[in-house]
Amino acid sequence: MDKWVCTVCGYVYDPAAGDTANNIAVGTSFEDLPEDWVCPECGVGKEFFEKA
Repeated sequence: MDKWVCTVCGYVYDPAAGDTANNIAVGTSFEDLPEDWVCPECGVGKEFFEKA
């Protein structure tokens, strides 16, 4: 699975790690994140991420 990088702050979403602090299970692909998911570092939406 691909990693995705926040273009605002540089946070990397890695599906292998998920986002357990925000109830996103390990193994959840970026495409399967809820539409209202936001960057845990700076709070921007998925539209500010690009494939690493």
